[in-house]
Amino acid sequence: MNSVMAQSDIEHEPGGASAARGPESAARGLSVVIPLYNEAESLPELHRRLTEALESLASDYEILFVNDGSTDQSASILDDLCESDGHVGVIHFRRNFGKAAALDAGFREARGDVLITMDADLQDEPAEIPRLIDKLEEGYDLVSGWKRVRNDPLDKTLPSKVFNGVVGRVSGLRLNDFNCGFKAYRAAAVRDLHLYGEMHRFVPVLVFWNGFKVTEIPVEHHARKFGRSKYGIERMAKGFFDLLTVTLHTRYRARPLHLFGVSGLALGAGGFFTLLYLTVLKLFFDQPIGTRPLLFLGLLLVMVGVQFVSTGLLAEMMVRTQNATMRNYVVREVRRPGNAKS
Repeated sequence: MNSVMAQSDIEHEPGGASAARGPESAARGLSVVIPLYNEAESLPELHRRLTEALESLASDYEILFVNDGSTDQSASILDDLCESDGHVGVIHFRRNFGKAAALDAGFREARGDVLITMDADLQDEPAEIPRLIDKLEEGYDLVSGWKRVRNDPLDKTLPSKVFNGVVGRVSGLRLNDFNCGFKAYRAAAVRDLHLYGEMHRFVPVLVFWNGFKVTEIPVEHHARKFGRSKYGIERMAKGFFDLLTVTLHTRYRARPLHLFGVSGLALGAGGFFTLLYLTVLKLFFDQPIGTRPLLFLGLLLVMVGVQFVSTGLLAEMMVRTQNATMRNYVVREVRRPGNAKS
């Protein structure tokens, strides 16, 4: 891999940064994708430790750093690593677009059959990579790291526990640590993903709902050595909004009326029975109902229920229109006449 710096925006043609890095070469066996933002102090040691771990593997490898608009010396350090190590490639964003966008760009440019993602802050242990790959070879498509002993402050660990519990219950995929950035993937599992916003937290869910096998193993986690975390408590609100988006895009993508319709019918039924009760009071017991709060509650529930059902019907129409030009399934294997596979 040549060491020419690649300038890249989020929206780019697949292979654009690869062309910038140099002539096309044979696909590498292993790609390590590392998104980063302002991690200049960690990069030299990370590169050294990664190289030590990867050189022990039999397969070829590449290390692909995605510089998410860093404002410190990260860019120049990465360029120097590119010049000195033919295994290293870099994607430079013009500004900070977020970790999900950085992973998306890395997935598009990576050329390995197996992908590893990890953070650049030295909290992930490169020596764990062979264990992740060994687990992947047991028949899984994604192996997520589980920071069972986590060296982070309480304001990060406590919200993380709540988040993992909610995501597991909603998605149906039970993992102890959805948000761990240390993961191993088969390239096919992430080829059709499009990550944005805070979607990087839900890659296991997206892969799981596309029909791939997902598991996790405990991994070693170090305390942060340099700098400070780029994430605060506000990420919880963003994460839960994106959880709703992921749920719509996976479980209810092809049948949105099942989500909105059920909710609308439940609310409408509540409103109907409330108004029925008031009607009985008026007709059979001659009680005044015009100023009762229940009357307004019943009307509100009926109107909201009708709106939910209407939203579901409109969403169904949009899905049917999109299905004419887009497929909403992932093919694992095709057997053509003569038993040929593709």
